[in-house]
Order: sequence, then C-alpha cells, then structure tokens
Amino acid sequence: MQIGIGLPNQVRDVTASALPRWAVRAEEAGFSTLATTGRYAYPGVSDTVALAAAAGATTTIGLLSAVLLAPTWPGALLAKEIAGIDGVSGARLTLGVGVGSREDEFTVPGYDMHGRGARLESDLATYREIWSGAPVGNGPNPAVPSGTRQVPMLFGGYSARALDRMVRWGEGYIGGSLPPAMTAPSFEAAKRAWREAGRRGAPKLVVLTYFALGDPEAGRANIEDFYRLAPKDIAANAVLRTTRETIERSITEYTDLGVDEIIFVPATDDLDEVTRLADIAT
Repeated sequence: MQIGIGLPNQVRDVTASALPRWAVRAEEAGFSTLATTGRYAYPGVSDTVALAAAAGATTTIGLLSAVLLAPTWPGALLAKEIAGIDGVSGARLTLGVGVGSREDEFTVPGYDMHGRGARLESDLATYREIWSGAPVGNGPNPAVPSGTRQVPMLFGGYSARALDRMVRWGEGYIGGSLPPAMTAPSFEAAKRAWREAGRRGAPKLVVLTYFALGDPEAGRANIEDFYRLAPKDIAANAVLRTTRETIERSITEYTDLGVDEIIFVPATDDLDEVTRLADIAT
C-alpha cells in the first residue's frame, strides 16, 4: 500500500504561496504522491496551477489530479497544459479525470453540463493526438515539444460509462472519500470491467479520504462548506479521519480491499498536517 497526500489547493481561502512549501515537506516526509482536488467555482487554487507549483518545487514525488473536471476545459488546451506540467515534473504526472457533478463548475460558455460525457469521449482522443505531436488548431507546429509521453490516466466516477472509459483509455480507478463499504463495490466493478475488457494485469486502484489531525472542527467545517452544493449522497457520506486510530484503520481497511494507494486529502491548510500525518502513516 502506497501512502500519498493531497495538496490543500481547494481548502477555502488557502494561501497559494503555501502550496510549494507543502509539496516540499510532503516529498521530504516520504509520501508517494501529491494530489490535487479539482473545482473552479470555489475560493481555492486550480488544480493545474497547484500541480505546476508542486512540479517545480519537487523532484521525485508523484503528482496526481484527483480528479480534474476535464469537460470544463477545451480539450486541446487542456492536453497542452497537462503535457507542460508533466514535462516540468520530469514525467511524474498522472491525470485523474472526472466529468463533474455540479452545475457551477462549468464556467466557460459552450462547456456546460449538458453533453459533458460525449465531450469527454472526444477530448480523450484529442489528448492522445496532442501528446503524439498533433498541432493545436490548424498550424503546422506540434502542440507540445518532441519527446512528450502519453500521460497515464486514472478515472473517477460511479457510472458504467466511467469504467468503460477507464478500460479503454486509462490505467486505473480513483474512489472518492466515502466509507469503505460504499467504495468497495466500485473497486470490484473496476476490476471486473478490466478483466472483461481483456486488459492485462489489474487496474491501479486509488482511494481518497479526508484528514484533519490538528484542528478536526475546522476540517469538518471546511468539508461541509466544500460540499454545500454537491449531490446529497456524497456530501452526507464524506469521511474525515481525525485521529491516529482512524488513519491506521483506514490503511488496514483499504489494504484489505486490494487498494494500491490511499491519498489523504487535507481538510485544512495547516502545514504541520504533513508532519502529523507522516508520523502516523509513513
């Protein structure tokens, strides 16, 4: 079981300049991955900006968007952004993708919630083309420098379509910050879809869970605020780990479910949370 940690990029009113320091401390503490939370209509830092900051501040730790709301972006522009971040990091980025479930996230005219699934299908092909050297627009020049790789992708979501995209385009599945009993069926479904599609090996399984060790009440308030406009079944069941015992139990529970990596997502932007979590989990 690998242990990763989130960046506090979507903690309400986070101080943006704290993100590189958080990234450095997480790498020094031995975490496997730094992950971002994707949301635009909220007083945080966009995941692409946070990932770029982390890429420039670190040298070895993995980077993950968990998850980026891909259909809110023009596909070719996002493909170029992601290739650039991956290049800055030295090929340490994994693109975690979701379709989004809140109307307010779709801020660009022409990129609303309607048709977002079909738009993502088209965009996934665009990503591959851009990363292979296709131009953005009608010019003769490739969109990204030569040598850019195909950035690995993980998929989040609870629909059969999300799993279909995973087996066709991705390397694995990301489960949300819900109780293990609620996420277990999704992991089983991901493994079953992988087998039925004839993919070799097994999908990488990643799970998210919130933590707040220094100030649990502030963490709980932040989570409630973040999920204010989310679907009620998600908002009501978001799990917050606040003690050594609950952190350790979550690692045991998800190890038993066959999860490959657990990402502890911070519910506050207190930099000392990195050390508190590392003392328990790494």
